[in-house]
Amino acid sequence: MDQPDGTVAVPVRVLLVDDDREFLESLLPLIEHQPVLTVAGTAGNGLDAIELADELEPDAVVIDLHMPIVDGVTAVARLRKDHPNLCLIALTGDPAPELHDAVTEAGADAVLMKGDLVDSLVQRLRSVRAAQEAR
Repeated sequence: MDQPDGTVAVPVRVLLVDDDREFLESLLPLIEHQPVLTVAGTAGNGLDAIELADELEPDAVVIDLHMPIVDGVTAVARLRKDHPNLCLIALTGDPAPELHDAVTEAGADAVLMKGDLVDSLVQRLRSVRAAQEAR
C-alpha cells in the first residue's frame, strides 16, 4: 500500500491464537480487511503460539487466555521473554481482574474483552508499526 510520501507501507503481521475455531475464523476476515494488517498465521493453543512466533516472526500476537496445553498467561510470559518487541494482546471473555493483572504482569501490552474486541483490537494493532518505528 502506497503512502503519501511514496513509500510502501509494510502491513502489521498478526498471529491469532484461540482454541475456539469458530471465533478464530470470525477474527480472520476482521484482520484481513484492514489494509495495514495481515494474518501471519493461526494457532489453537499456547504451545503452538510460542512455536509459530519463533517460526513466523509476527509483529503482534492476539492470544486467548483460556487454552489447552499452555495457557495464555504462560504463553504471553514466554513470548515476552523470547520476543521483547512483540506486541502482545490478550483476549478473554473472563472479566476476572486477577486474570487481567496476571497477564499484564506476564507482559501483555493490552487485555481486551472479547465483547469489546472489534474497535479496541483494530485500533491497537494499527498502532503497532508506529510504535516499532519509534524504537
